[in-house]
Amino acid sequence: MRTKIVAGNWKMNKSVAEGLELVETLQKELKEQRPNCRVIVAPPFLHLVPMVERVDQSIIGIGAQNCADHTSGAYTGEVAAPMLSASGVRYVIIGHSERRAYYHEDSETLATKVNLALAEGLTPIFCVGEQLEDRDADRHFDVVEKQIKEALFHLSSEDFSKLILAYEPVWAIGTGRTATPEQAQEMHARIRSFVASKYGQEVADNCSILYGGSCKASNAKELFANPDVDGGLIGGAALAADTFLPIIRAFDK
Repeated sequence: MRTKIVAGNWKMNKSVAEGLELVETLQKELKEQRPNCRVIVAPPFLHLVPMVERVDQSIIGIGAQNCADHTSGAYTGEVAAPMLSASGVRYVIIGHSERRAYYHEDSETLATKVNLALAEGLTPIFCVGEQLEDRDADRHFDVVEKQIKEALFHLSSEDFSKLILAYEPVWAIGTGRTATPEQAQEMHARIRSFVASKYGQEVADNCSILYGGSCKASNAKELFANPDVDGGLIGGAALAADTFLPIIRAFDK
């Protein structure tokens, strides 16, 4: 049975003090009433060490927003997967649309990052998604399948089973636009079917696939009700307890 997950990607927001205050508020609330999903928070790099020291990761898992495609060396400004694992981080987001667009990360680079993360015992949250022009041209399925095939299909079944996938329609990130529940389900089902074509139905059925496009308290329950939507990768709504907690609670009975 696959895991239901709500992950917050804070992007480049909050001071360390602000981040610790938020995560401690979340931890207190979630400890008092345990959620029916796995909760993950991915703050900026500076937050990771103090957050790992303060947070019970059985309540909130701590993830990084990126890792380097090398393990060490003269790569100014980069943070390597071994550094993340040594600090106690458990997850790492790889392939976010902003990394693809602003830092020109291609499938070869992302495949390397996935390999390094897995080698360090980190769980990659691997992002895929199409631009608006791809959807308008009716090639959204082809784009997403190509992203998965090129960056992930070199993995063994065992390693692929360690991944979390996140579908983020790029046209619905930070724009206020959201894929309809029907559009989200259609793409998630297509992704699961594509995974099954390579790794078999059991691996596909156990793969958690998150929705990552402007999910918020007002639409989370409807989105998460779809059979192939296993949670969300949340951006702006993850930056405050009063907007993030209702999304987490969308899985509550």
